Amino acid sequence: MRQVWITKTGGPDVLEVREAPDPVPAYGEVRIRVQRAGINFADIMARLGLYPDAPKLPAVVGYEVAGTIDMVGADVEDFKPGDEVLAFTRFGGYSDMVCVPALQALKRPAGMSADEGAALPVNYITAYQMLVASGRVGPGDRVLIHQAAGGVGLAALDICRIFGAETYGTASAGKHDFLRERGLGHPIDYRNRDFAEEIMLLTTGKGVNLALDPVGGESWRKSWEVLAPAGRLIMFGFSSMAQEERSLRRVVQGLLSTPWFKFNPLNLMNTNKGIIGVNVGHLWHETAMLRGWMEEVLRWYGEGKIRPCVDRVFPLAEAGAAHQYIQDRKNIGKVLLSC
Repeated sequence: MRQVWITKTGGPDVLEVREAPDPVPAYGEVRIRVQRAGINFADIMARLGLYPDAPKLPAVVGYEVAGTIDMVGADVEDFKPGDEVLAFTRFGGYSDMVCVPALQALKRPAGMSADEGAALPVNYITAYQMLVASGRVGPGDRVLIHQAAGGVGLAALDICRIFGAETYGTASAGKHDFLRERGLGHPIDYRNRDFAEEIMLLTTGKGVNLALDPVGGESWRKSWEVLAPAGRLIMFGFSSMAQEERSLRRVVQGLLSTPWFKFNPLNLMNTNKGIIGVNVGHLWHETAMLRGWMEEVLRWYGEGKIRPCVDRVFPLAEAGAAHQYIQDRKNIGKVLLSC
């Protein structure tokens, strides 16, 4: 099989395609001939040496794939060779063949392409956890979505539409027309306007009920400040630290700009606000919970309520270019690897 390895920390050029023996499914596992593998920002952070949960380098990363089962291990009854599936992978997804526990694989609904299948797991489960499981979004809630044109942002837009929430989203101006078509109520050009000031103007001083923020640092402070009473800030990343090369100074600056003093218990009580942290990568042991969330997402897909958006598909050998494309914030939606 072929895999993309992160050979060491650094820029996209440290990614390298290597050959490895074909894996054999263990007890309770299935083997998938991968057609598409999803790329997530955590993969870029791992390449930069800024993702503490990443395996020790050199390593193969990747959290999600879509393809066809070609072999099943002992005691697997729900799958057979030929089944078209999507699956969560605890690393190893940048491969043209993977073995995963059967519980981490789900059959793709009729009509779902491999592109859509690989675009669903991480983005939609992250958005589901933030908005449904933790955020308890409801009709009329005002939701601020940072990086609204990214994979998680577009997934969040779909879910907000299902629940009848009003949406505000940050994105560069060139992406606003597309986002309006996807249902974003209030696009905000974060490059030329202060998003916190814009939120307070657009909400006539009321603020938002939920703020989904993967940026970190100063952005967390501003997102916190625009929360309405009983509002919740949901933190699910620290993309502001992702630069071409790892910089200790950049990391320290990011940490120092984080408003820790606002997040202490007394201030939480006095302001009637909440903070929620989300990291799907730390929920791998909660297989039943993740599977339940994913099954609901697949039901929504079958009902036509969600639309996974794939921006570009790069060949496996061009994984470095795919990373650079995401890091340059060129993507609108999901970026995938073709295996």
